[in-house]
Amino acid sequence: MDTPRELNEVVLPQTVVAPLTRAAMFLVVCIRQDPDACALLRSFCADLSGLIRAVEFRDIEAGLTCVVGFGSDGWDKLFGSPRPAELHPFREIRSGGRHAVSTPGDILFHIRAKRMDLCFELATQIMDRTSDAISIVDEVHGFRYFDDRDVIGFVDGTENPRGEAARAAAIIGDEDPVFAGGSYVIVQKYLHNMKAWNALSIEAQERIIGRRKLSDIELSDTEKPASAHNALTVIEENGEEIKILRDNMPFGRPGHSEFGTYFIGYSRTPRVTESMLQNMFVGRPPGNYDRLLDFSRAVTGTLFFVPPATFLDNVSGDEPDATETNASQGSAPPPAASVDDTSLKIGSLKGDTDE
Repeated sequence: MDTPRELNEVVLPQTVVAPLTRAAMFLVVCIRQDPDACALLRSFCADLSGLIRAVEFRDIEAGLTCVVGFGSDGWDKLFGSPRPAELHPFREIRSGGRHAVSTPGDILFHIRAKRMDLCFELATQIMDRTSDAISIVDEVHGFRYFDDRDVIGFVDGTENPRGEAARAAAIIGDEDPVFAGGSYVIVQKYLHNMKAWNALSIEAQERIIGRRKLSDIELSDTEKPASAHNALTVIEENGEEIKILRDNMPFGRPGHSEFGTYFIGYSRTPRVTESMLQNMFVGRPPGNYDRLLDFSRAVTGTLFFVPPATFLDNVSGDEPDATETNASQGSAPPPAASVDDTSLKIGSLKGDTDE
């Protein structure tokens, strides 16, 4: 698949870095085993920006955006080579009774707006265009809960980078020049045992999260255990904290006793988020795991690559070169431990250490 890279071209990222919204929809789909499916979807990629503008224009102030990402298998089916340098299937983690599952997903649509009706309308239009080529794996409707809290009652996203720092955390630069302006995104759907969580004292909940529940103030180092959620998700390299850009959303169905958090984390390398998950599920050191996982379980897990908007606008309906596609499918993803001196030294993420 040709990628436009003229020297004078301005490469525009998708709207990965965007203000928080009151509503969101998350659609994860797989490509059907149909000879026409991939051609239809490639054609749709080039039309997506126009579709977003048409729905967005109904209320410009509502901030409607849509980010589309592609899983490892989906990329090979649609685009072949070249491949994003760090795109691979989501790496499952098992440790004790904790399990970060790896679930299917060829394409992710992350739709955001201040109004759910706009998200709903854009999702409807996307499905109308693509339903013959895809099957739905997961659909979640998220909402902003009070003052940016999750359903377990704590503020979520306090330490999110902002402005230029958000772009530096989430958008690929010169490290992968063919795909500069892209991003990686990991999504996980967590379900919470609210009865067990609410049976804890507020103080016990605060020690698990690492923050005060009402004020959102971080616990002091003397109060905060090493297993606190916000301690284990701090990743440092050469003494500097490496951030990701989250846009988590609560979701649920009270009539079905379903209360959850949809985790979505963008980064310029998936290794940062993978390292966070390693710390949470296995522990840092092993056994010192995130106690929030005693009350929350991941039921999905998928890694996607988000190409620049410029890439999508230039996608043609042509099939990728068969030789290049076969070569990319036959090559294994680089092992997580294969990093150079300036990269995150996070090792293998296939955890099997018990607590």
